[in-house]
Amino acid sequence: MPDIVSAEFAADPYAAYRIFRENAPVYWHEGTQSYVVSRYEDVSRAFRDQIFTTANYDWQLEPVHGRTILQLSGREHAVRRGLVAPAFRGSELQERFLPVIERNARTLIDAFRADGRVELVGQFSTHFPINVIVDMLGLDQADHARFQKWYTSIIAFLGNLTQDPDVAAAGVRTRDELAAYMLPIIARRREDPGDDLLSKLCLAEVDGTRMSDEDIKAFVSLLLAAGGETTDKAISALFANLLAHPDQLAAVREDRGLIPQAFAETLRFTPPVHMIMRQPAEDVELSGVAIPAGSTVTALIGAANRDPDRYADPDRFDLFRSDLTTTNAFSAAADHLAFALGRHFCVGALLAKTEVEVGANMLLDAMPDVRLAEGAAPVERGVFTRGPGALPLEFTPAA
Repeated sequence: MPDIVSAEFAADPYAAYRIFRENAPVYWHEGTQSYVVSRYEDVSRAFRDQIFTTANYDWQLEPVHGRTILQLSGREHAVRRGLVAPAFRGSELQERFLPVIERNARTLIDAFRADGRVELVGQFSTHFPINVIVDMLGLDQADHARFQKWYTSIIAFLGNLTQDPDVAAAGVRTRDELAAYMLPIIARRREDPGDDLLSKLCLAEVDGTRMSDEDIKAFVSLLLAAGGETTDKAISALFANLLAHPDQLAAVREDRGLIPQAFAETLRFTPPVHMIMRQPAEDVELSGVAIPAGSTVTALIGAANRDPDRYADPDRFDLFRSDLTTTNAFSAAADHLAFALGRHFCVGALLAKTEVEVGANMLLDAMPDVRLAEGAAPVERGVFTRGPGALPLEFTPAA
């Protein structure tokens, strides 16, 4: 049985996922002390069913973020989600933050649009979502390098499946450094609020409840990690997938309305997050395996999204597939599992969709004949989160 913490698994998890689904759809993994679940039906149940809680985040997330919305349930969760969700949907997102997204994409692209070449991961994808978040929060763009360092440390902590003590210690240091940076700013915004997202979080109120300074700091930490890492990986993966399928790239270039379909298929085919943990509150059975209450369940999104019992020819990238509904792809009713499902569906899904649509459109405008650099062979990196390690491109600069 492949080991999810081995170098072989990291090199090609998709081959391992096939073995898991066919031979051991639920099995105990000693190294992570968790039940590993790989079939679509079981993973989707772990996300939807109220039996499965996020109590595991008490040890998995809280040490690095502080207590976040992901750990809450019931009315407490509903109220807290109601405080933060409005900024990430509908008119607020389109009217207030769309110009921020467009400005940040344009600034990054301007730096290479005349060059005829770009390494997309290092020169665009890694920086774009962090710059957007920093701008939305009304923080200092000059501190970008610090935010980049913090979010990289947080992601390493979350994906520390082997419990490397140095990685764990760096994550705890990040929590302290981010708190020292953010808490004084939050206090100032409470005294003198502006028109930014951070001020809105300070002023937001639902049913007489407001967020504490610590709540806001924890949400900012979560936003940097979840909002940065997923969009970073998704943009690079979108282009890697389209470049590997020239006919589909040509279709998207000709009809930009296909970008949401291409993004949805990218989320299914090469999701940015490959695994999420849950913890059942009572004994439960998945694929005939009894899982005791309080156990950790590692839900393999990357495996479930390629389950042949759910998707036809699942190892083929096809933005035109009929068994993936684009209209629901960025909501809690999504077919794919890249943003989880149910009450803990990613609150920033529409922000990610908007960033990817804006970024992809502007990149295609700047690089009308974009192609892989000669000799380039993109390789995915990562286990907990995964995406192209580098994506060297060439193009004829647009007039």
